[in-house]
Amino acid sequence: MTRRFDIGPILLAIGAVLLLVALFLDWYGPLTAWNAFELTDIVLAALAVAALVGAVGLLAPELEYLEKRVVPWIAGAALVLVAAELLDPPPGAGGESLGTGAWLALASAVAMVAGTILSLGRVSFAVAVEGRDRRVRVAPVDHQGPPTEAGAPVPRSSDSLLRPPETPSGS
Repeated sequence: MTRRFDIGPILLAIGAVLLLVALFLDWYGPLTAWNAFELTDIVLAALAVAALVGAVGLLAPELEYLEKRVVPWIAGAALVLVAAELLDPPPGAGGESLGTGAWLALASAVAMVAGTILSLGRVSFAVAVEGRDRRVRVAPVDHQGPPTEAGAPVPRSSDSLLRPPETPSGS
């Protein structure tokens, strides 16, 4: 039995969950996204939840609550918002250095965009769960000598190496 998994929606869902986690980590010094931003944190959380719903809809079409063509806009908006906040920190950050949450948010937004691109391209991988056939032994192959560098079997008698090659006799 072969089971196919679409890589794009899985990557999109992982990115969305990581973006939600990143909102609770330090973005600027000791400030989390919830402490540093006024509205951006809520928008990022809403985009992450929407991307998660979109990923579920891509994985299971019967659970599609969000139209497929909206998902690229969600992932792109998340990437733009995170990049904008990294390039232009809020005034409350006070010149603090970027923390783990900011970098995780950027990585997760990039993962969301990559997952969207892969899902639009319908990239998937297959996993086969059936058993493997055992190798059948063949006597002529098992009784061959070891191969030489050129791949030809080694001659068994050593005298054939010492004899000069025969030349055709002329009449």
